Amino acid sequence: MTADISRRSFMAGVSATAATLSVSERAAGESKTRPNVLLYVVDDQGTDDAGCYGNPVIRTPGLDMLAEEGVRFTRAFCTTPSCSASRSTILTGWHNHATGQYGHAHSYHHFKSFNTVKSLPTFLSEAGYRTKRIGKYHVAPPEVYPFDHAMPIAAPVEMADDCRDFIAADDECPFFLYFCTVEPHRPFAREGSQPIDPADVIVPDYLPDTPECREELAQYYMSVERADKGLLRLIEILKETGQWDNTFIVYISDNGIAFPGAKTNLYEPGMRLPCVVRNPYQHNKGHACDALIDFTFITPTILDFCDAWPDDHAFHGRSFLAAMEEEHPAGFDEIYASHTFHEITMYYPMRVVRGTRYKLIWNIASGLTYPFASDLWASETWQALRERGETHYGKRSIEAYMNRPPFELYDLENDPHEIHNLADSPEHAAILAELKQKLRAFQERTDDPWVLKWEYE
Repeated sequence: MTADISRRSFMAGVSATAATLSVSERAAGESKTRPNVLLYVVDDQGTDDAGCYGNPVIRTPGLDMLAEEGVRFTRAFCTTPSCSASRSTILTGWHNHATGQYGHAHSYHHFKSFNTVKSLPTFLSEAGYRTKRIGKYHVAPPEVYPFDHAMPIAAPVEMADDCRDFIAADDECPFFLYFCTVEPHRPFAREGSQPIDPADVIVPDYLPDTPECREELAQYYMSVERADKGLLRLIEILKETGQWDNTFIVYISDNGIAFPGAKTNLYEPGMRLPCVVRNPYQHNKGHACDALIDFTFITPTILDFCDAWPDDHAFHGRSFLAAMEEEHPAGFDEIYASHTFHEITMYYPMRVVRGTRYKLIWNIASGLTYPFASDLWASETWQALRERGETHYGKRSIEAYMNRPPFELYDLENDPHEIHNLADSPEHAAILAELKQKLRAFQERTDDPWVLKWEYE
């Protein structure tokens, strides 16, 4: 397995003003304790659905505080918009076509990672970290994703309180806490949240502005707030236990909002996600960063921060630690995505290359009707449109959503909603050819089994 870019070559290309110090150098004079890591993963939260991302309706004081103390990424992407597959990528730095976690791990879906895969908890454990996971796990097998301690799903605030002893332990070993809420996944658990008026929600352009959609968005907003309460409580616990000044925090969602057009799709609403990172030793903070990053970068960045980079292992992603000091860092201008399954009945492999302007989606199973996740099909928003015989879902026609061509090429600068496919445009033939070549090269260097489809279909 080869990496897209090695850590050494990346760091050599970073400007001197953005260069980072080792953990020991950064912490000198501040703390003799090695830094801790908190990886906070929520389930199905869209990018703009938080106060710090410009939504004035959703109340997210925890994430807003984290953004003030850290960096808010505006162009962060999951590589596969599905729970298990995305989490395998987050925890390994590899695309899911290489981990073997092609889709859901639970029940009859039965997808699981190859037993040769190494994951973030393994790397950190080998580096002397004590590890704990709490909440939604959704990867397999446990031998590949091992944690010293494991606790089940509960309300986010309760989960935070259950982590207090682990955080406060008088131990020379630093901790890695993998904290995963089930919120805001459908059916939108929202106990403990204040009601939100459906008239107040902001309906994004990819969704239909209907009474059913507004009602479901109001429920979703409250579920996002419930997830945020867990983060806010964890921040309080970190401060109360004296660990706040020594803890690196990453907040992300595994995939987009649980509505058709977002989750399970590699259109922007399915893959562009919230990502807020707080480095306690960082000089510049409280700003937005427009670097293009994807979630194969999460594990390399954490290992880079912890000085736990393995000498004998290559990642598909790379560290963005140095880039966090800048608003517009150079060299972060292209990402890739790879999706194959959600549920086992939902075979629809897609591969994506996305740059700062153009995006190419390869629908490898074009010809098949686009499959529905069970929770998206059951949504009141979708069912109401079907009953009324509507022809459009947001800005996209239902026909275009259900039946997709082999290639979709979009100019995101002029067509941010990905409506006008330029794949057959003579004026864009050179761009299409270039992106196809990049996509195939990406598949070859990441050992993607579906690269064979270039020859056989």
